[in-house]
Amino acid sequence: MPSVWGANSNINLGTIVKAGSTQYSGLHFKCTAAGQTGSSEPDWPSKVNVKTIDGSVVWTSISSLYGDVNNLTPSPYIDLFELRPVQALHNTSTPIRWHNGTNEAITGSVVFGGHTYNRMAVEATGFEKNSSGTIPRPKLTVSNTDTLVSLLLNQINTFNQGNDLCGCEVRRIRTIKDHLDNGSDPDTSAVAAYEIWIIDRKESENINTVTFELTCNWDRPNAYVPKRQLIGNCCQWQYRSTECSYGGSNYFDKNDNAVSSLNNDVCGKRLSSCKARFGDNNPLPFGSFPSAGRTQ
Repeated sequence: MPSVWGANSNINLGTIVKAGSTQYSGLHFKCTAAGQTGSSEPDWPSKVNVKTIDGSVVWTSISSLYGDVNNLTPSPYIDLFELRPVQALHNTSTPIRWHNGTNEAITGSVVFGGHTYNRMAVEATGFEKNSSGTIPRPKLTVSNTDTLVSLLLNQINTFNQGNDLCGCEVRRIRTIKDHLDNGSDPDTSAVAAYEIWIIDRKESENINTVTFELTCNWDRPNAYVPKRQLIGNCCQWQYRSTECSYGGSNYFDKNDNAVSSLNNDVCGKRLSSCKARFGDNNPLPFGSFPSAGRTQ
C-alpha cells in the first residue's frame, strides 16, 4: 500500500504515494525526480501521466489500479454503489450502500473504508462513454421483491410529494477484491475514478423492480454552467447570509427606503441596496456583475 503524502519529506526515485486529501480521481503519484517535498500538499492532477512539482520533487500521476489490472491473474473487480439523499429534498442524508452481488468471488456483504456494502440484486447499464457528443444517461434497476425500495419511495414522497428520489446522488466506486477491508492488500485509495451521477427520474416501478434514470449534475433542467450567471444588477447572494455578510441594524425595504424593524427589512438586490447598507464609499460584497452588458 502506498504511503500518504507528507510535508518536508525526503523522497527517493520511484516512490509512490497517495494524496493526503480526499481524491475521487483514482490516482496515485510516482516520484520521477527525487528530492524533498514542500511544506504544503500540492494541487494534484486528475489525469494520468501529468507531472506535479512539489518542493524539489517531481511527481507523475499514475492509475491506482495500474499494477492490478496488468497482472496476468488479476483480482476480481467489485462495483460498489452509494445512494446519497439530500436532507432538504428527502428528509434524510444517511447514505445507502450496496454492491450488485454478481461477482462469483463475493457471496455476501463487503466492507470498504469501514463502510458495509450489502449485497443487492442491481442491474446498472448505460455507463459507457463515446465520442458522439451525447452525455450518457445510465439506468439503475433495483430489485423490489421485498418492497423495500417502494417503502423508501413512499417515505420520501410523503415528505416531498412526487420526488421519487430525484436529485439524489449516486456514486459508483470500482475497486478490486484485494483492496477491500478484509482483502490481502486493503487500500481505500486504490479505486478507479469515482463516477458521480444524479437521479433524474423514476422510469418504472412494479412489484419486481424499480428503475431510475441517472444523469450528470449539469445535464438537468434549469441547470447552468457556469453555476453563477453574469447578471448585471441583481445580487445572487441570500440576504444576511455569509456571502452577503450584512448583519447591521439599519433596515430598508425593497425600494431602499429606511424602515424601523427587521420584519420589514427586505433587500432590493440592486447595487443601490448594497450601498444603502454598507455605505457608498465602502467595500461592497455585491453578488453580481455591475459591468455586465456594458460596452465602450
